[in-house]
Amino acid sequence: MSEFPITSVGPASSLSKGRSRSSRSLRWLAIALMLAGGLALADGAVTLLWQEPISALVGKIRQDNLKGELKHVEAARPSATETHALTAIDGERNRIAYLAAELQHAAKNGAPIGRIVMPSIGVNFVMVDGTDTSDLESGPGFYTATTFPGIEGTTLIAGHRTTYLAPFRHVDSLRAGDQIQLQMPYARFTYTVVGHRVVQPENVKAATAEVGYSRVVLSACTPLFSAAKRLLVYARLTRAVPVGPARYLTEGQLPQPLDYPLRPAPARELPPVLKSLGPYYVAPAA
Repeated sequence: MSEFPITSVGPASSLSKGRSRSSRSLRWLAIALMLAGGLALADGAVTLLWQEPISALVGKIRQDNLKGELKHVEAARPSATETHALTAIDGERNRIAYLAAELQHAAKNGAPIGRIVMPSIGVNFVMVDGTDTSDLESGPGFYTATTFPGIEGTTLIAGHRTTYLAPFRHVDSLRAGDQIQLQMPYARFTYTVVGHRVVQPENVKAATAEVGYSRVVLSACTPLFSAAKRLLVYARLTRAVPVGPARYLTEGQLPQPLDYPLRPAPARELPPVLKSLGPYYVAPAA
C-alpha cells in the first residue's frame, strides 16, 4: 500500500503561522523605533554640544556655492558708468560710499555680498543679502533696511546660533576690543566691539537706530535653542581699506587706509530719579 505524507493544514497551524509573522513584524518595528530614538538622541546631543548636523550639511553646501559666486562679484570690473563716475569722485571715503550704494542697489535677495570674519571666535562666512528664512539658511544675512558698510550709518547682520552651520553661536563671547571684519568687494572694514544688549524680538529700533557714527550690529536669538529674545552685539567702525574699484585714483597716488579712532563718550550729568537713560543705551561688553 502506498503511503502518503500527511500535512496538517487545520486552523491551529494557520493561527500559529499568523502569530509568528505578527511577532516578527513587532520585533522589526521595535528595532526600527529604537534606532529612530537613538538617532534622535544622538542628533540632540550633537546639536547641544555643536550644532544641528543635518542643517549643517545643507549650510555647508550652500556656503561652498556662495564662495564661488562671491569670487565673480569681487572680480567684476566697474561698468562704464561707474568708471566715469569714479574719475570725478575725490577721496577714498567717497569712492567707497559710491560703490557701496551701487552694490546695495544691485544686490539680489540671497546673493553673496561679502564676508564676515571674527577672529576671536573663529568665524569666517560668506554673507548674503537679506534676512528671510531661506537667506539665513545660507549664511549670515544683511538686513536690507540698513546700509551697506561704507555708507554712513548702521549695518545690521543676523545669523543662526544652532542650525545651518550656526555662524553666530558664540557671538555672546565677543568682548570689548574684539574685532569684526566685513570684507566687501570694494573695501575691507574693521569694527571694534563696544557693547552688547538683550532685547525683545519686536524691538527693531535697538538694532537699527542711527547713532551719529558708522557701526555694525550683530543680531542672534538668545538664549541658545530659544527665540525668546535677541542678543545684539554693537561694534564701531575703526578702519577701512579700499580694494578693487575703490582704489581707482585720478592722480596715481596710493590709496590710504581710513582710520576712525574711537573717542570716549562725552560725560553727562546724572539723570533725575526715574528718568530714562534713553532707549538705545548699550551695556559695555565685559
